[in-house]
Amino acid sequence: MSKASPLVGILALQGDVREHEAALCDLGARSKEIRRPSDLEGIDALVLPGGESTTLSMLMLSSGLVQPMTELLKSNLPVLGTCAGMILLASDIEDGRPDQISFGLLDISVRRNGFGRQVSSFEEDLEFDGSDVPMRAIFIRAPLVTRKGEDVEVLAYGSFGGSSAQVPVALRQGNVMATAFHPELTHDGRVHGELLKMCVSVERSSTGSTR
Repeated sequence: MSKASPLVGILALQGDVREHEAALCDLGARSKEIRRPSDLEGIDALVLPGGESTTLSMLMLSSGLVQPMTELLKSNLPVLGTCAGMILLASDIEDGRPDQISFGLLDISVRRNGFGRQVSSFEEDLEFDGSDVPMRAIFIRAPLVTRKGEDVEVLAYGSFGGSSAQVPVALRQGNVMATAFHPELTHDGRVHGELLKMCVSVERSSTGSTR
């Protein structure tokens, strides 16, 4: 990575692209909208935003992004998936379609809309990564993590179903991070800050690199 501020690609086929751009800008990072394979050139990290996971899968296929993104992610590129982005990163989608794209980088099982439909959207204060300062999290048609692998670190737990049951809502495995909520919709930059930290700490391999 160059001495310039990190260049973060944001998949810009659907979802809160501008909100992610603003969150990264507030932290001093540069961003780049990803719509076609050539847009992947030179990025230091990637954000997979919310939206509808099956629609995102179809749009990535039609735009020719699936194969080059797969190869780039094999190079240990830091990546953040939020809401639908978490589904795209999961190793197992319990209720997914047979043709749905999954990069399989995060050893978790997820259930789409596991917290409920749009009318069940909610906000909650979370304890994030051991901090004493609560993080406000917005859940909109959020995926539910039903299983996590031993190598997956839980960064935050959230309430499920209005009960005292706690489920993982922010996770990290190596260079891969995902949240069931939308960190781009608040002014708390800690999630995006962790992505930028990985740009410095994670060693990239040459496999699949577009650089």
